Amino acid sequence: MKKLEVTKRLHDTGALAIVRTHSIERATEIATGCINGGVPAMELSYTLNNAGDIISQLQERFGETLCIGAGTVLDSETARHAIMSGAEFIIAPNFNKDVAKICNRYQIPYAPGCTTFTEAIEALSYGAAFIKAFPISDFYGSKLSKVFKTPFPDMPILASGGINLENCSTWIERGTDICGFGSLLTKGTTEEITQNAKKIRNIIDEKRSECEILEIE
Repeated sequence: MKKLEVTKRLHDTGALAIVRTHSIERATEIATGCINGGVPAMELSYTLNNAGDIISQLQERFGETLCIGAGTVLDSETARHAIMSGAEFIIAPNFNKDVAKICNRYQIPYAPGCTTFTEAIEALSYGAAFIKAFPISDFYGSKLSKVFKTPFPDMPILASGGINLENCSTWIERGTDICGFGSLLTKGTTEEITQNAKKIRNIIDEKRSECEILEIE
């Protein structure tokens, strides 16, 4: 049930922080701000040599209060290391079949980066929990989610790159299930991160409520 529970938690949250830091102290400050602001999910990039150690320490400090995963996971060896370190989900800029198999084996949600519709369908067939619209989300913007979902309405989309407080509601309206944020949720003081997280939380909740009302009508 772990994969199902984490997938649902990520979807319900609707946002996550994309974190790159070598410091457990800074990672803790970011995590605290995100949790206090209502966005208790963060991805720690494996471009950092000590990413696994930070994930383990965050798990120990925050437990179930924080949903912590690994990002920039390019291969199965990195995926297993991240999972053994306590990562609850795996995100990548690419789709890799061996990573998909490892994640399925350990019942961990996998969100691979896919550029084409064909690639996205193949990733879903290999058990991907979400399709990461990357890097094309930087070029096509919020309309990308709608393009993917027009022929496949049930495709779960995670997008990062170019999402901010001004356009977040548009991304949600057009079908993005999870929005990834960099500087909004990683820069500044813990209090500033908390305030940004609260704004993101309100935007997502309000837009999702509006969309539900429109569907009922």
